[in-house]
Amino acid sequence: MRKWQSISIAVTAAAIMLTSACGGSQDGAAPAGAAVSVAPSGAAATPGGAGAGTVVGGVANVAPSAAGKLSIWESAELGPVVTDSAGFTLYRFDKDTAQPSRSNCAGECATTWPPVLADDASAADGMDASLLGKVARADGTEQLTLAGWPLYRFAKDTQPRQSNGQGVGGTWFAAAPDGTKANADTASGSGYGADADAGQTEELPPLSTVDNADLGEIVRDGEGRTLYRFTKDTDWPMKSNCVDACLDKWKPAKPVDAGAVEGIDPKLLSTYTRPDDGTEQLALDCWPLYWFTGDQTPGDTNGQGVGGTWFAVKADGSLAK
Repeated sequence: MRKWQSISIAVTAAAIMLTSACGGSQDGAAPAGAAVSVAPSGAAATPGGAGAGTVVGGVANVAPSAAGKLSIWESAELGPVVTDSAGFTLYRFDKDTAQPSRSNCAGECATTWPPVLADDASAADGMDASLLGKVARADGTEQLTLAGWPLYRFAKDTQPRQSNGQGVGGTWFAAAPDGTKANADTASGSGYGADADAGQTEELPPLSTVDNADLGEIVRDGEGRTLYRFTKDTDWPMKSNCVDACLDKWKPAKPVDAGAVEGIDPKLLSTYTRPDDGTEQLALDCWPLYWFTGDQTPGDTNGQGVGGTWFAVKADGSLAK
């Protein structure tokens, strides 16, 4: 009898530990820093330019390759954007570092965001050639850098002069010729640019609650944006089912310092590692959180009830209805 009781207690304890971890493995997504095998440093580019390849289901089969002579694309939305010799947009990753240069995108991340190799790369006309450099990756290949930032292609850019990777995860941005983020003020499509900032003078905590006349107390981020839940996501195991085109309108919320939040129990906060690009997303009570690009000013709740699946959240993670 005692033996059976011991087993029962152990099983119960294990279940509690798994519950607190929000489901644990998250479909086996590899961490962003995992090692990755890429094409040899001297690999020839496929026809059509650096990194070009076949397209399957709207995703290019892209392998790391030499950039050739860079060019500058004058994007109507982003301004000047650096592209490779084939015209494909080059991106930088906020989780990388420029001083010193270091890439933190590997494993599955590097499949979605193939590193641009430094072989034969040269500056575009009008670009400061001294800004170009290279950094050694864990597998020994050398990745092209711009102003210290490692450069990447995006697998879902299937044609030249596309910028489908802009603002993905709140951490990926097209590179401007000086190495900064292209059109950084409005890059993520949030509508929270200079005009929106002018209407909000208070400095907000990274995560807090606000009283909404229709929904009651709801959660907002540090920019005053309403945060939402997607009812097609799951909390056990914790998983986001907002992918591909969904992410054009619903942006994953960034993790925050739990010690700086207000009105929310820090113990309910966790992070979800997205398997599509390796970025981390804020979760509340094990539910991934998002903000809506259709909310133009702080306090907007235009995403409420969209498709019958998107809802603002309360401080305990439940839906605000």
